[in-house]
Amino acid sequence: MISRRLIRVKVLQLLYAYFNGNNSDGLPKYEKDLQKSLEKSYDLYHLFFILLLDVHRYALDKIELRKSKFIASDEDRNPNERFVNNAVIKQIENTEGLFVYTDSNALNWSATPELIKHIYTVMVESESYKAYMASPDSSYEADQKFVMNFFSEYMVDDDMLYQVLEENSIYWNDDIEFVLSMNIKTVEKLKETSERMALMKLYKNDDDRRFATDLFCKTVLNHDANNTIIRSTIKNWDLERLAQMDLLIIEMAMSEITSFESIPVKVSLNEYIDLAKFYSTDRSNAFVNGILDKIVNQMKAEGKIKKTGRGLIE
Repeated sequence: MISRRLIRVKVLQLLYAYFNGNNSDGLPKYEKDLQKSLEKSYDLYHLFFILLLDVHRYALDKIELRKSKFIASDEDRNPNERFVNNAVIKQIENTEGLFVYTDSNALNWSATPELIKHIYTVMVESESYKAYMASPDSSYEADQKFVMNFFSEYMVDDDMLYQVLEENSIYWNDDIEFVLSMNIKTVEKLKETSERMALMKLYKNDDDRRFATDLFCKTVLNHDANNTIIRSTIKNWDLERLAQMDLLIIEMAMSEITSFESIPVKVSLNEYIDLAKFYSTDRSNAFVNGILDKIVNQMKAEGKIKKTGRGLIE
């Protein structure tokens, strides 16, 4: 479930903490912090499904309350139950593994009922919800599309959600959109014939698990050597005046390109140029791109880049 892009983000954040804090405890302590950070992302993946179910339950309660009115209107007695009867939500409710995980890790939204009400209100006031409820298309595909839209529209960039998450975990600050994309992919894979939802695993495979700790450790251990190469590449720049995040991104890219034989160079370059766009200055992506291009060409000429199969820059 945890993509390599998110792993790179987590490693970058931890490297910044390592080089700016008290690292006397050594690498093992930071490796544990990295694992904890990735596990918290997995917690959030489950929590987002629980939030959908809580909003669904809130909608059901409102319908039952309206039906029980002493003087109920026809609309109260015969409400539009399209959302509460959503077939995909029923599959999610049947996913025992979701509740086993959240119960064993004490993950729920019980302390923030106002968030459940808020997301419900955002949903019912949206044009997409109104269109879904009024549509004559009652197919499974329409239900599936709506649930995917729930994650992509009602939760992305929501100020209250972001505030609640920030108050609950420092690890969730940059995770939200990454994790929501995993929720969407999980729903997208569902079939009408499925009884329940198949949850993604924390790591796609053992290679991804090792990639996280290896990338962090190799970047730390190669710090001095990589800095020497960077200094020789940017002779006309004062290294101390460059953005530290830029330098860490370049160091991570160098470590990945030289240490992971199965990852194509172009893939690594694209990933770290994108990281620079979001985690450093406005001009960082062009700077990182230019410096890495020079360094990679130099390392290639010196035979320092060894890849299995394709991957070298042409």
